[in-house]
Amino acid sequence: MYQLTIENFDIRKICYSGQCFRMKEREENTFEIIAYGHYIEICQKENVVTMSCTEEEFHSIWKTYLGLDDDYNTITGLVNEEDRYMKKAMSFGWGIRILKQELWETIVSFLISQQNNIPRIKKSIQMLCERHGDKKLNLRGEVYYTFPKPEALHHLTDSVLKECNLGYRSKYILRTAKAIVDGSFDLEALPKLSYEEARKELMKLYGVGIKVSECICLYALHHLNAFPIDTHIQKVLEMNYPDGFPFEQYRGYSGALQQYAFYYDLNAAKFS
Repeated sequence: MYQLTIENFDIRKICYSGQCFRMKEREENTFEIIAYGHYIEICQKENVVTMSCTEEEFHSIWKTYLGLDDDYNTITGLVNEEDRYMKKAMSFGWGIRILKQELWETIVSFLISQQNNIPRIKKSIQMLCERHGDKKLNLRGEVYYTFPKPEALHHLTDSVLKECNLGYRSKYILRTAKAIVDGSFDLEALPKLSYEEARKELMKLYGVGIKVSECICLYALHHLNAFPIDTHIQKVLEMNYPDGFPFEQYRGYSGALQQYAFYYDLNAAKFS
């Protein structure tokens, strides 16, 4: 176990912020995550965070994954007092951080997310992992499954993948896996590209449009200026920023603020 004190971090809010589909609440204050082929449990009480890993594993995997390299005091300090909506959204979502997820998994996850809802996305991803990922045991001796690599999927038929409740999205995943395996799409080159370059390159993949490419840029490549616009954010923009979102003011961090807005729009009514 590794324990540390973290400011501006709330694992519960991160879990329910819609950016990750393999994180879930096990019991009160304890959450499990499967990422990069590893399993971890995180327990938080106020600012004290206990993780079921060694200090070495925390620094090699989880510190970056959890967005702990980013200075959120600087990010939140950018918000103008006159931007009342963002001040409310930021206060409501205080503690959310943008995760840095595994690139291939994020591509597949957001291909699945199209015209879909979070419970169904999670179910499809779980089925995909159980059927085509590697079987492992966690610290409790329970079975968990890693996310399947492109090599495990590219040879499958569309009908086999559809059994994972993917519908028309199965062909997107198959074509993408094949492109990576045959080398026609260079996955390893993406982290070296700028945000604009990476966004354009991602849209060469079958089934990846502007919104999905923005999600991948934000949640995997960690371009914090990426700004995915879904139905929630579109509503926020129309109601609160009719003259346009102040990207110049929030240059470099607009994606992090977008996450506060998304979480606020998704959850505020539940707590009002």
